[in-house]
Amino acid sequence: MSIKLYNTLTRTKEELIPLQADTVRIYTCGPTVYSYAHIGNFRAYLFMDLLRRTLKYNGYKLKHVMNITDVGHLESDADEGEDKMEKAAKRENKNPYEIADFYTNAFMQDLEKLNIDKPEYIVKATDHIAEMIDYIETLIKNGYAYETSKGIYFNISKLDKYPILSNRKLDDQIIGARDEVEIDKEKKNPYDFALWIKAPKSHIMKWDSPWGLCYPGWHIECSTMGRKYLGDVFDIHTGGVDHIPTHHENEIAQSKGCTGKIPANIWMHVEFLQVDGGKMSKSLNNIYTISQLQERKIEPLAYKLFCFSSHYKNKLNFTWEGVHSAQVSLERLRSGLIKHLEGTEKIEEEVLESYRKRFLEAINDDLNITNAMSIVWEIVRAERKSIDFRNLLCEFDNVLGLKLDEIKKENDTQEDLPDDIKKIVEERKRARKEKDWTKSDALREELKKLGYCVIDNKDEMKIEKI
Repeated sequence: MSIKLYNTLTRTKEELIPLQADTVRIYTCGPTVYSYAHIGNFRAYLFMDLLRRTLKYNGYKLKHVMNITDVGHLESDADEGEDKMEKAAKRENKNPYEIADFYTNAFMQDLEKLNIDKPEYIVKATDHIAEMIDYIETLIKNGYAYETSKGIYFNISKLDKYPILSNRKLDDQIIGARDEVEIDKEKKNPYDFALWIKAPKSHIMKWDSPWGLCYPGWHIECSTMGRKYLGDVFDIHTGGVDHIPTHHENEIAQSKGCTGKIPANIWMHVEFLQVDGGKMSKSLNNIYTISQLQERKIEPLAYKLFCFSSHYKNKLNFTWEGVHSAQVSLERLRSGLIKHLEGTEKIEEEVLESYRKRFLEAINDDLNITNAMSIVWEIVRAERKSIDFRNLLCEFDNVLGLKLDEIKKENDTQEDLPDDIKKIVEERKRARKEKDWTKSDALREELKKLGYCVIDNKDEMKIEKI
């Protein structure tokens, strides 16, 4: 069955036809590791995870690259301000390499918590300085770049068309640039962007080059590493909608200047996560991390399920009420799986195949996870209890990544609990048997505070470590 994906470049859904028959090559813009990634950032990586899992479910092999930006990302996309790594180093009184290592490790731990299927190549900008210099030398040789007192800049006027991804008009961009920042008179065009920045003496992260001690601009790393690992042209490039007007435009510009080609056939972008109907902002104190969700007894996988409530191309509004509902839904999903785990009824193969077909049609229609989840819930709520339904849900979990195959019968896991937890569990069982719902709820909250999630269904109770 064919997979259709929305291509920002053409603004249409297109059938995926890999350049290599059985392998899909993908590039994903990864994090700038100057701080903890927040839940808005992770919506993009959950989208990446869903794309990877869908492609693999369809039988494709993957060659997927994600960068770690540990140098070169300035505070402003307009090449203004400090390097974010240097700024973080001053803030925390560490060197930029210590900052990068710490927040890269934190990011990788959060990927694990969310059960995100990681790309085959996770590569750091600082490990590819020599390749960036070679790439820039090619741009200069091809007439697309020039040197100023501040660095090496890309000359956008050399392109046949710029921008390509966004609907902006270049004249409007230039006027906007004049209004927003002081124009650098050495630039040939106000929207020429930095490839390589000449470093002041105080700058820690800098490398020798034909143009002196410098450090890379943000955009050059992705073009360089994409080409190194995936070739001049690959299948899919992903990122957030915030990458469209500048970062991805400039990646395309660089690639056209170096190879004469647009680097990816399909460009996919995930929409913003809003908080309480508005933008996430430090001033509003509404930027949350995965660890902060856990502090409020929200499992990372519950946040993943929350993100399944909206298509990746639609804005998603985060509220605490909404994510608490997702936690309840996750527990109900597990309960439904246990119900089927103990079922004895045999389900006809044509019924199972019908569910498979509908699920595949949903995810292959531009990753329509909301439709796919409606099919999952049909199976969970089915009156017929069957191990066949349990196995089907675990099959679908190859796409969902909710660790449903780890759900076991209560008796299979009860013996692993500490004695003090077992005692509370038995007390709660008695309260439920006596229909003392107030006490049952109180004991449920006590277990949650101790780090255990309670999953109830009609006839039994299951305990899981959060």
